[in-house]
Amino acid sequence: MRILLFLLTNAAVLLLISVIFHFLGLGNVLRQNGVNLDLNSLLLYSAVIGMSGSFISLVMSKWMAKHSMGVFVIEQPSNATEQWLLETVRRLAQNAGIGMPEVGIFDSPDPNAFATGMSKNSALVAVSTGLLHHMDADAVEAVLGHEISHVANGDMVTLGLLQGVVNTFVIFFAKIIGFFVDRVLLRSADDERGGYGPGYFIAEMVAQILLSILATMIVMWFSRYREFRADAGGAKLAGRDKMINALRALQRAHDPQPLPGEMAAFGINAGGVSKLFMSHPPLEERIEALRNAR
Repeated sequence: MRILLFLLTNAAVLLLISVIFHFLGLGNVLRQNGVNLDLNSLLLYSAVIGMSGSFISLVMSKWMAKHSMGVFVIEQPSNATEQWLLETVRRLAQNAGIGMPEVGIFDSPDPNAFATGMSKNSALVAVSTGLLHHMDADAVEAVLGHEISHVANGDMVTLGLLQGVVNTFVIFFAKIIGFFVDRVLLRSADDERGGYGPGYFIAEMVAQILLSILATMIVMWFSRYREFRADAGGAKLAGRDKMINALRALQRAHDPQPLPGEMAAFGINAGGVSKLFMSHPPLEERIEALRNAR
């Protein structure tokens, strides 16, 4: 239902933009300058390309996580730690109202964890060996609560679809800019014979780079917002003091390495050199938010 509602919302946004372009007469302006471009078709093309990559990534997220991170999925616990992890995740998932996720461990000296999956009832929650080594049981429980909250909030689907939406507009506006530079500013191609001049490809490439940077800032802002919600969810499931202590333990860790790709958005630690491009808020801000929560 979440996917359906989000796709319907995106379709409504595309329709609204198409109507706005029509009333602004953007198509006529482009045609008057020798750009014979069907904006509606271009918008639909951009949406298909932009959303497809994001959707495929979402579908393959668990498989990619298991293989890229070397996650060992616990099917039959072989020791007390694995048994405790399964029981804790099962209890937290039940309290959060979601299906039992797969539970895994990946080998990394850094304290970290992530959740991924296409559905809140078919997710994967994985923790690093470093997390189990550096944190006590209460802190690990809080981290698991944080990841379960990501799943319960539908963050994997929402963030993946948001990425698809921004991809759509990056492709769309980059092509518009390419056409404008090539046909209007440089007039390097004759509209009757078709084809594009070098200005189109250069301008489109530069526009895609710049717009992708802006799009990344938007997605990372949303990711940071979701982290605060996951912290609050972890505090609700495991206890606020446990969640604060878990974040404090992360502060004491020595420069944990960031998770790769889309796993970074649902990890527990903070990373990045610039706040605008950080998938997680600074740990101190997260702790302060929990302290001020009522």
